[in-house]
Amino acid sequence: MRKIAALLVALTLLFGTSAPAGAVSTSASSAVLMDVGSGRVLFEEDMHTPRPIASITKLMTALVAVEETSDLSQVITVEPEWLEGVEGSSLYLKAGDQLTLETLLYGLLLQSGNDAAQVIACWIGEDLEGFAQLMNEKARELGMSNTHFTNPSGLNQEEHYSSAYDMALLACACLGNPTVANICATQNISLEGRTFVNHNKLLWLEEDCVGMKTGYTEASGRTLVSAATRGAQTLVCVTLNDPDDWDDHQALLHYGFDTYPVTQLCGEGTTVGQAAVVGSVQPTVSLVAQGDCWYPLAEGEQLDMQLDVYSPLTAPIPAGTQVGTARWILDGEVVAGMPVETGTGVEDDRWKPNALVRWWMGLWGKSWETTVPGMGLI
Repeated sequence: MRKIAALLVALTLLFGTSAPAGAVSTSASSAVLMDVGSGRVLFEEDMHTPRPIASITKLMTALVAVEETSDLSQVITVEPEWLEGVEGSSLYLKAGDQLTLETLLYGLLLQSGNDAAQVIACWIGEDLEGFAQLMNEKARELGMSNTHFTNPSGLNQEEHYSSAYDMALLACACLGNPTVANICATQNISLEGRTFVNHNKLLWLEEDCVGMKTGYTEASGRTLVSAATRGAQTLVCVTLNDPDDWDDHQALLHYGFDTYPVTQLCGEGTTVGQAAVVGSVQPTVSLVAQGDCWYPLAEGEQLDMQLDVYSPLTAPIPAGTQVGTARWILDGEVVAGMPVETGTGVEDDRWKPNALVRWWMGLWGKSWETTVPGMGLI
């Protein structure tokens, strides 16, 4: 639909005049800190460079597995060929073992079992190549443009790589999947006679931590994806080749929460503006947000709101009709948006008695039900 000229409204979201609080740094080759709700990058170091990623690969393995197979109670019998070439961290699976997909997923994400990764991949994708294809399809869907997978475990291969930014996108997707998110947040669990303890020390070190995944190979160095939630805000942090990852993640998460707290831009049903109406004695209609919208802002940052309304708004218009979009702008860039709808209905009431008086009163912001001398209640 064609849009009329946008209304630009300055919001009073100014928290001060100073710049964001002191800079942080890491020991990583690549790093990124991202606000999950908005996707805003709060800190980065070389975040788009492709690098080996080791076992944080298993976040994609788990996400694909859960999306491909919703029934985690299915029992999987381990085939001998599925264990060929397995090395590194292991659940010590043997041919003929029978485990549920749920148990394998916990072993994958908590104990980082490479054998669990291969069993899941071969069971779902028929072989490692087939499952890698599913992983790459999901990567493209998520916009992971500097990523390519060749195996489900993260063991080093030349064409197996990702970037810190891409892994943050994957982490956000995993947090949006309740099954994967819940597994990543589990400190320890016993299933089918096996006990798994999460390798992610941040679950014990940081009270706000909600998981995600550790990794290490000689080629990649230490890799880590973490997530933390404080109030209405969730952050994800990714470091690649970081010898001091535990301390770096704690510092970055604290920096993000302290420097870029989320601010509510609108709430569901709150009025964000007015729009002109033709075909009615009511000259305008209030526009309300269809949902909640939050955005992280540092001290001194200010947003403008641009209200784009479809044209023309012609009566009659039922209440709750979507008629446009509210967009918030930071430094000339649209950073958030929310559909808006009519807060009340608008009738085509031009034919009704006293319509001209009603129109005139509307221009002056008077109530429609107003007593006018000599005319009574109109």
